[in-house]
Amino acid sequence: MKSGQLIQNYKTYLKLERGLSYNSIINYELDIVKLTKFLEQDNLSESLVEVKNTTIHSFLFELNKVVNARSQARIISGLKSFFEFLVHENYRTDNPMELVETPKIGRRLPDTLSVQEIDAIISAIDLSHPQGERNRTILETLYGCGLRVSELINLKLSDLFFEEGFIRVTGKGNKQRLVPVTESLITYIIYYIKEIRVLDPVKEESVDILFLNRRGRQLTRAMIFTLVKNFCKLAGIKKNISPHTFRHSFATHLLENGADLRSIQQMLGHESITTTEVYMHLDRSHLKTVMENYHPRTKY
Repeated sequence: MKSGQLIQNYKTYLKLERGLSYNSIINYELDIVKLTKFLEQDNLSESLVEVKNTTIHSFLFELNKVVNARSQARIISGLKSFFEFLVHENYRTDNPMELVETPKIGRRLPDTLSVQEIDAIISAIDLSHPQGERNRTILETLYGCGLRVSELINLKLSDLFFEEGFIRVTGKGNKQRLVPVTESLITYIIYYIKEIRVLDPVKEESVDILFLNRRGRQLTRAMIFTLVKNFCKLAGIKKNISPHTFRHSFATHLLENGADLRSIQQMLGHESITTTEVYMHLDRSHLKTVMENYHPRTKY
């Protein structure tokens, strides 16, 4: 079977069996394309179902010259998944990535914003602008519920359960979770829906989408990134900020104010508690306070 068809079958598997997002599937595909281009450029006769472990090592050796350890680790992970799929589907009998070691990389701590910085960014929004109220509600939702960008732009009117005080969020792998929402955020969202969203005609495919652009269509990830960058610049924030920074700040501020990791994990939609534990490293003073308040040997 040709490489193109194998990759297409793999993409179908990632979508239907693993429930990955479009962007994740594209990233997996790009990893495989890098390998196929290497095989073509070096005039190697091996196909994806024939490629040997030694060839894989040669590919990774060349890759090491142009990408950092973190990128290498991601590509290796993607290729391991692909060859596991080929073995599972009986396209080949072995996984040439089986003995490949992933580069050791340190855990990178996420950037966060202080409450004051978040207030400054939101205050920089011109509410007299036609999309001002929408933009404020977007940032309040990112921070107030700790959403990923994909979760925000896919949030639906039918996901809002304000009487119960929750919104339904569809995260990675199409897994759904309920996230509590504050009264203040409910007020912002309701005002946006009743006073702003109704002013523009809505396209049929976007009728149930909460946040829309001026043409009545669903917002894109790029649009949210642009909004955040622009408002950070207006607020004079010099940090390297992205929409995900609001999610990190959400988790960090909850932890600093006494929330337990398990609750934060559920609200963020992390599959493993170890992913959430990164926030334990952000505020050493919080750990010291916990020790002083709860360990029996700290008081005599």
